[in-house]
Amino acid sequence: MEIIDYELFEVPPRWVFLKLETDTGLVGWGEPIVEGHARTTITAVEEIIDNYLLGKDPLEIERHWQAMYRGRHFRGGPILMSSMAGVDQALWDIKGKHYGAPVYDLLGGRARDRILTYQWIGGDTPEEMREAAETAVNNGYTTLKMAANSQIRRIDSPEVVEEITNRLAGVRDEVGNNINIAVDFRGRVTKGMAKWVASKLDPYDPMFYEEPVLPEHFDVLPRIESHTKTPLASGERLYSRWEFQQTLANSQVDIIQPDPSHAGGITEVKKIADAAEAADIAVALHCALGPIAFASCLHIAVATPNAFVQSQNLDIHDHNQNDLLAYLLDPGVFGFENGYVDAPDAPGLGIDIDESFVREQADTQFDWQNPIWYHDDGSIAEW
Repeated sequence: MEIIDYELFEVPPRWVFLKLETDTGLVGWGEPIVEGHARTTITAVEEIIDNYLLGKDPLEIERHWQAMYRGRHFRGGPILMSSMAGVDQALWDIKGKHYGAPVYDLLGGRARDRILTYQWIGGDTPEEMREAAETAVNNGYTTLKMAANSQIRRIDSPEVVEEITNRLAGVRDEVGNNINIAVDFRGRVTKGMAKWVASKLDPYDPMFYEEPVLPEHFDVLPRIESHTKTPLASGERLYSRWEFQQTLANSQVDIIQPDPSHAGGITEVKKIADAAEAADIAVALHCALGPIAFASCLHIAVATPNAFVQSQNLDIHDHNQNDLLAYLLDPGVFGFENGYVDAPDAPGLGIDIDESFVREQADTQFDWQNPIWYHDDGSIAEW
């Protein structure tokens, strides 16, 4: 069996799908994308496949991963690792279909039956946040995630810290103490403010603080940790086991969040998760993308003992009225129930892509870019 062809589809809202074809008729799907850099990522995928993968046996995944990573002088970074990630996902999809097994069986089998998932809640005011939280809980979620703040200056005022505190306080008051609430700092808070904000939010018992500072400032995490009782999480902007090495060795966080569409795919993320288990660090795989990326996460999560919660950006509680799941022939394949989801048990990634819908959406004209934020003085704010 060999790889003979491929296609890439840029589709709304901000995703790229890869279709990898073999001479036996088996097809694998992956999701290689860096949000806001779709065209750059597509070009990188084309270079990988055109210059290396065509004509190769898709079953030799580890060999291909090593060749894609080590075969060029320059390596790593979000574009190259995300491009590799989508190719790797498609190879696992083909391999599972070839052997008639779901990917999680090829990763060693189930460590659990299902995985807890959380719902993102948004809003510009505490009242809007409360309403979003109420809706999520009514839809069956027992775990929520929210942004701590939007714009924040390098050193900000007590008023701003109070506004941040009120957002979490309102959600906690709305849902009570039997609901977990993760709080995402999104790397927007400087190290000078992070310990202040964390200590003010602590009384409302967050599940964890995500990206309390950007990865380039991980050296200050022990100082932040000394000001809070809440577990610290990060890792969506780390792209390989080597970038996670110091974080794991020094126990800089309690939870790592590698993304299988950014950190080298299923092959690499499973290795990162296994290394975290040895360090007694939990795993909450990051996924702000589409159904192929989400399926990849679920197969890793159910085969990983130290995974404990799975992010998602698909609003999967209502798959019958969800256009984000319209890319699947069976939108109910993830089996959402009582805040949990299942890994699809069909061969490969276990999802059937509605290719006609993909092609239809790929014909639409769009170019997703995140907004650029400015502070009142005209300087650039972290988005």
